[in-house]
Amino acid sequence: MSIKDVIKKSVIESFSAETSAVEFWLVMLVTLLVGIYIFFLYRFVSRDGFYSRDFNKALVLLALVTAAIVYAMQSNLVISLGMVGALSIVRFRNAVKEPLDLVFLFWSISIGIIDGAGLYAVAVELSLVVTAALLLLNYVPSPKAAMVLVVNSTDTDSMKRVVEKVEQHAKKSRVKSRNITAKGVDMIIEFRGAQEDILLEELAGLDGVKNVAILDHMGERRF
Repeated sequence: MSIKDVIKKSVIESFSAETSAVEFWLVMLVTLLVGIYIFFLYRFVSRDGFYSRDFNKALVLLALVTAAIVYAMQSNLVISLGMVGALSIVRFRNAVKEPLDLVFLFWSISIGIIDGAGLYAVAVELSLVVTAALLLLNYVPSPKAAMVLVVNSTDTDSMKRVVEKVEQHAKKSRVKSRNITAKGVDMIIEFRGAQEDILLEELAGLDGVKNVAILDHMGERRF
């Protein structure tokens, strides 16, 4: 027997595993249970402003579809080559809003691959480890992010008073942009270490100041 025949026989035998309905439904059941677990965990850790129920449902469905694909690829060489060719032309163009969404997306695909290969214990253990790491990292304190102050005033003199007031209350401050128009002056100031409520009240009471707003770097409005 030549080397070519040996390689051909080994490849064919590796895809000769028989599939059964009971085993398939077991794969789907385990994947569905783990997918539901990911569904509720994603809802728990996601912020309300960025939570997408459709994306969350897609995590469960993606795990099921991936598990079915991997399970089918084990039994037939033609299906394996066809899946590789079909998936190579797929392009995903939707932008991921949050970095954590990318983690859940990859987690869901990994669960589908692992369950499709029949490694149910690995899928459960992976989910527990990821959950523990996720909850643990949430308790790690992080430094307070810089705030962004947006001020609209009628003239440049009032803007000077705004800068002086911010410097009095903030430990660090920096003017990010200044825009002068026919309607007035717009300014954006980045600052740290100030009490936002007190600063907003004092700025709103200055002569010439029309609007005052504080934003953090995630775009959440504070006033």
